[in-house]
Amino acid sequence: MSMWIAPALLVAFTIAQDSRVLLDNDYTRVTSNGAPCAVASTTCVDRVIVALGDIQLRAGGTTRKMTRGDLAVFAGHESYAPPSGGPYFEVVRKPGHPPVQLPKEVIPPEKNAVRHDGPKFFIFEERLEPGDTRTRHSHGQRVIVQLNRTRLQQWPDGEPELLRDIVPDGAAFSPPVIHVVKNVGDKPLRGIVIEFKR
Repeated sequence: MSMWIAPALLVAFTIAQDSRVLLDNDYTRVTSNGAPCAVASTTCVDRVIVALGDIQLRAGGTTRKMTRGDLAVFAGHESYAPPSGGPYFEVVRKPGHPPVQLPKEVIPPEKNAVRHDGPKFFIFEERLEPGDTRTRHSHGQRVIVQLNRTRLQQWPDGEPELLRDIVPDGAAFSPPVIHVVKNVGDKPLRGIVIEFKR
């Protein structure tokens, strides 16, 4: 499920003109091409920058060049400069959010690459080649940033089979699920998934 909300943020620095909030709920906020949480504060704790193009990110006295699909994770005490160059998302895990909803069974997904594993959330790169199937697995509540366009066939436990068209460069917040997934599109599935643990 994705919610589109007009920006209504007070920030201490200038945000790019095309900056907008893509997702805002009790758990997370995703901002496109803006970094309202670049400066560490009690309301800006866990933050992730996801590059959607070629960007430069300055933090801790160094500049990092990032390309599409690269990510940088920041703890509450760390600050960074808003990225420059191409498009990006800033994903914020909100403090004091409701309890995280988890699946009834924890079944790790195959064929993904873990990119970060912390006490409150982990991040993986979701991968699935055309025609390939990911066997029954589970997910908790999560933010999904898709990088490629493709089509998925899914078999969620206790629910009807469904087809989903995957659209790149958006952000979605998804509920817990246990399912089987097949890539029935003509391109690989590739996405960055930030899954909450608590």
